[in-house]
Amino acid sequence: MVGSSRRRFLKSSAAVAAGFIGLKSACHPQSAYAQGGYDAEAAKYGYGYLFSDSKGILDLPKGFSYSIISEKGDEMDDGLLVPGAPDGMAALPGPYGLTVIIRNHELTPTDTGAFGKDRERLKKISKSMLYDAGMGETPGTGGTSTIVYDTKSNTKIREFLSLAGTIRNCAGGPTPWKTWITCEETVFRAGEHAEEDSGEKFQTEKDHGYNFEVPVSARMELATPIPLTEMGRFHHEAVAVDPKTGIVYQTEDRDDGIFYRFLSNSPGNLIDGGRLQALVIKDKRSADTRNWKDQDQTVRDPIAVGQKFSVEWLDLDDVTSPEDDLRVRGFDAGAARFARGEGIWYGNGEFYFACTNGGKEEIGQIWRYRPSYDEGTAKEQESPGELELFIEPNDTNLIHNADNLTVSPWGDLIVCEDRDQQVVRLVGVTPDGKCYPFALNHMRTEFAGVTFSPDGSTLFVNLQHTGHTLAIRGPWQQQTA
Repeated sequence: MVGSSRRRFLKSSAAVAAGFIGLKSACHPQSAYAQGGYDAEAAKYGYGYLFSDSKGILDLPKGFSYSIISEKGDEMDDGLLVPGAPDGMAALPGPYGLTVIIRNHELTPTDTGAFGKDRERLKKISKSMLYDAGMGETPGTGGTSTIVYDTKSNTKIREFLSLAGTIRNCAGGPTPWKTWITCEETVFRAGEHAEEDSGEKFQTEKDHGYNFEVPVSARMELATPIPLTEMGRFHHEAVAVDPKTGIVYQTEDRDDGIFYRFLSNSPGNLIDGGRLQALVIKDKRSADTRNWKDQDQTVRDPIAVGQKFSVEWLDLDDVTSPEDDLRVRGFDAGAARFARGEGIWYGNGEFYFACTNGGKEEIGQIWRYRPSYDEGTAKEQESPGELELFIEPNDTNLIHNADNLTVSPWGDLIVCEDRDQQVVRLVGVTPDGKCYPFALNHMRTEFAGVTFSPDGSTLFVNLQHTGHTLAIRGPWQQQTA
């Protein structure tokens, strides 16, 4: 989810592949579902009609309300500025019943971040706390910020930068040991680069494309920026951790990405290293899960919704290669290929992950992975994990480019749409795959970082390009027909 012309082209290519008819249908006034209006079928599974927001920001169902709790450019409690491009996010338990929200920022060194337009506030932090100082001229402006929030009073307590000097921190994921893994969606190497939109040049001192771990802390402090190199160097998107095993699953935001897991040498202590592996579909090596049409408009060997596959895992080597070829080597060795793996979340013993450009219309798939009872051990060969194509709507009225997602306290998914159009929604998906609209933003920006507070009272979400973080409250409950 990089903020560049290249990525915008990739995002829009899905709509082009689907055809202008599909795009027209999604935006046509008669399409009540797409516009967030009442749809009798969808309303059975969701919260019904979305009411127009008088402020022109966010339409929500009856009984729900939102507040803006953070906006890019505002001064934080550490004297730095709220960075823009908020992306992946998690809300975790803090002290005294407070909620600690950790939020990524998908920025490059040419973007204005926490340090100000002319980097005049850079002096407020020690250079040792920057992963990449950019030769003192163009430090990494990505990283993470933290919001300490009281859901009982709907009040922000404090806000501060919590990781500095990284680049294009896209998504990530929470861990059972109360940290946040933040992921760089780039493979910039040390040297000189040019920003894709403006051509503006910047320097990097170090290689990028790594994960970093940030403590869940209500104290105003920066995390020591240590790259978790053995988790691989690639276009990272998101991670999710199995609380039973400590195994970390990772998605890759590339049209030809693969799906990874990391077996830590010491679960809960990722810095100790471990083994990086790629998912292989048994009896279908080097499988293409994308269901894309070829030049004849035919999907070769399509995978059906609900189809299940036993899997095995392939060890990967040279995981920090200077070449951006980990996914290519993995696929050639038998790993399955996915179309822009993005958000992933753990819930009820299984993992859901989105592929933004998957499906025959290239507008999104959501997959489900059920780990083996013996996941990560030699016995998993006897009872392997299971991969399932959970949904592939191929209908812009249902979901258009699924991205970040979360599992709600009652089991539904809440899914962000990743596009810059007039109609951009949060979409609910029931455990049996029924879709319903939950929110619609009028800011022509993607949703990102959707996550529930630990007490289940509040849904936090970002409007990425406008730089807003919202808190949504209302009568959360499982809806029934």
